[in-house]
Amino acid sequence: MSAAWRYFTISDKEARIAICKTCSADISRGGVTSKTFSTSGLLHHLKSKHPDQYTEYDEITSAQKKKVLPSTPTPSVADLFEKIKKFPSDGPKAKGITRKLMECIAMDDQPFSVVQDVGFRRLIEHIEPRYSLPSRRHLADVCLPELYNVVANHIHELLATDITAISFTTDIWSSDVSITSMLSLTAQWINKDFKLQKILLHSQEFRGSHTAQSISLTFANMFDTWHIDRPKVHAIVSDNAINMTKAIEECNLSGIRCMAHTLQLAVNEGVLAQRSVKDLLAISRKIVGHFKHSQLAYSRIEPIQDELGVTTKRFQQDVSTRWNSTYY
Repeated sequence: MSAAWRYFTISDKEARIAICKTCSADISRGGVTSKTFSTSGLLHHLKSKHPDQYTEYDEITSAQKKKVLPSTPTPSVADLFEKIKKFPSDGPKAKGITRKLMECIAMDDQPFSVVQDVGFRRLIEHIEPRYSLPSRRHLADVCLPELYNVVANHIHELLATDITAISFTTDIWSSDVSITSMLSLTAQWINKDFKLQKILLHSQEFRGSHTAQSISLTFANMFDTWHIDRPKVHAIVSDNAINMTKAIEECNLSGIRCMAHTLQLAVNEGVLAQRSVKDLLAISRKIVGHFKHSQLAYSRIEPIQDELGVTTKRFQQDVSTRWNSTYY
């Protein structure tokens, strides 16, 4: 907008007329439509009738003309090439990003194949186009062992210098998608700053029969791997399985039965074993099974839940080894 309008306003009655703010004179805008309006007549009036204001106007317009946008230097060919040049895979920048990528995969339980996902590749390309993603094989064969060694060395240092007494929890388990048995060993202790520390030392495949002797030998190997000083071991918490409790005894260590598992056994024998409760649970499980295997049935029950004003939920089966899942 022209600086002339600092001294004029448009008439409310006629758009073709401008009113001088100094003397209230009506000045024609020199046209019939907005496309033909100009400020020539306004400036002539300002120059002839109000020279001081015109001088001010002239200074303002001169200052505006002197304002020049700062020039942007034209990048050289070398600069442009540097922006698209890929980092060497063995360079510090690429290694640093790959290290963080491996940490992300490990901490968030992501598959190595994430580096093949289109969306992920686009994200990395947008964030840092000079970085080349490693292959999933490189991550598995090179990056993971390197990260494991770094973490393992740190844990060895903690176990050697930060502990006066230590306890463990252990369990033999299998996942819902595999029949492979796993033996886990988790360490807990209070450090010198009186903070609880917890580290999963092992979660490894357990082959062969689950005898007390086999479990005991596995425990011994685990303790040797981490240089666990036996006199510092306070106790090992496990379930009530005979083979597990006997294995702990064979290691000459103190065992504590898991309270949650003990409560599970007590509820099973004291409540869930009652005939009336068992019959009720059998009927309930059949009902849940029907709705879980029939989309039509669920689509019919959902409007009924809405009509009754209850939260719409899908039915869930209880887990036999979790008494509270049956209770709730």
